[in-house]
Amino acid sequence: MTELPPGWARSTLQDFSEVRLGRQRSPKNHNGSNMRPYLRAANVGWQGLLLDDVKFMNFTEDEVETYRLQRGDIVLSEASGSAGEVGKPALWNEEIDDCCFQNTLIRVRTHDANPRFLMHYLRYEALRGAFAQDSRGVGIHHLGAARLARWQIDLPPLAEQHRIVDALEDHLSRLDFVESSLRNVITRMSTLRDKITDIATTGGVSAASRVVTKIHEVGIDDGPLPLLPVGWRWSRLGDIAHVVGGVTKDSKKQNDPEYISVPYLRVANVQRGRLNLTDVSTIRVAPKKAEQLRLKHGDVLLNEGGDRDKLGRGWIWEEQIPGCIHQNHVFRARVDQGILHPKLLAWHANGFGKRWCELNGKQSVNLASISLSKIKMLPVAIPPSDIQHDLVSHIEARLSMADAALETAEAGLLRAAALRRAVLRRAFSGKLVEQDPADEPAAALLDRIRSTRPARTPRRQTRKPSAATKRESQAVQETLL
Repeated sequence: MTELPPGWARSTLQDFSEVRLGRQRSPKNHNGSNMRPYLRAANVGWQGLLLDDVKFMNFTEDEVETYRLQRGDIVLSEASGSAGEVGKPALWNEEIDDCCFQNTLIRVRTHDANPRFLMHYLRYEALRGAFAQDSRGVGIHHLGAARLARWQIDLPPLAEQHRIVDALEDHLSRLDFVESSLRNVITRMSTLRDKITDIATTGGVSAASRVVTKIHEVGIDDGPLPLLPVGWRWSRLGDIAHVVGGVTKDSKKQNDPEYISVPYLRVANVQRGRLNLTDVSTIRVAPKKAEQLRLKHGDVLLNEGGDRDKLGRGWIWEEQIPGCIHQNHVFRARVDQGILHPKLLAWHANGFGKRWCELNGKQSVNLASISLSKIKMLPVAIPPSDIQHDLVSHIEARLSMADAALETAEAGLLRAAALRRAVLRRAFSGKLVEQDPADEPAAALLDRIRSTRPARTPRRQTRKPSAATKRESQAVQETLL
């Protein structure tokens, strides 16, 4: 166990704080005469509170007294489907009057420590994965109020806590500025990439004059089609490519001895402008089906379903995995020989096609989709064949410059995150500011807290006797009789 800095004391949160789980939601409290705003896990983010969507429910007056938040309270996410989100904290500064909190949050309230020091410490524990490692549950990871109350903390003297907060927040504010600037670069470069491909695939880099180019009507809303340079034309995807859907998994036939196992691409593998092949599943299909759906170099993969803004996204296949096929939620467009470079089609689908699919897709409750018959109607700009390779080279050169800026910004974010963890680690190990021998030791503060708290009366733990215990008891009684 590491040695503590002078004046520090090893303690638990419950030694100097009140730790409480929030009030449980219930249908009977959706309406009532004493409605109050309340915070839930969705209102706590890594950068602080998110108060755009605050819910209301009915509380009794006693419940309001118990669950009302006060300035300086810290709320932490009690549970999450993602272990890394468990214990994410934020500081409450009375942003909303009479606000309470729900049982997806744990409240830590202290009158004997610096709340900002404590909030930064709890955020550090969450960032370094300590809460995730100690969480419980399958599927949903729970921290638990009792577990948090027993959480160990090396507590500095109160005066040193104030100095740590001042120094730490100075460092963190600089890091916040750097990270914000880098995220702005990433956003701008991502937008620039989209503009590069969008403009180039509709003739925006051509010096030729633009003319109205008609496309045959098919009873669908194409929206305003951009004017194309002389020599370009509009065509429907189905007129220039063979477009098919993929295989539907039949669980009943997965053990068929005549079926063969092949790798296949899912929606998660097909991203906008790239393929993510780190996790490729396999499926058993008939040999004939495997041959029909086998991907070939230059095939363009387009997503059929998902979020509305992800319809039609995709990229080209370059034979990365031999014998690979695709599932039914991924379309394959195989361009007719010599009509259009596959990369131009993929870039076009990710730009113009994204907007067109949003316009023509179908929305269910939680999922958007576009049918095979509709995706075949996607308008595609066809440049003259003799300029297509030069156009691809032009786009790739500019994308490489944008990608270099993106990679630099993303690497900067990783370095900033590492520096943030290092600064926090120094703060909570007594290395960020100097210790002052004149400070009241933390042990004295903890002793004073213990002396002013009422003595705890241990609760008798009773449990219902098991059936075996009942039988043993009955046997003893019968023996005595």
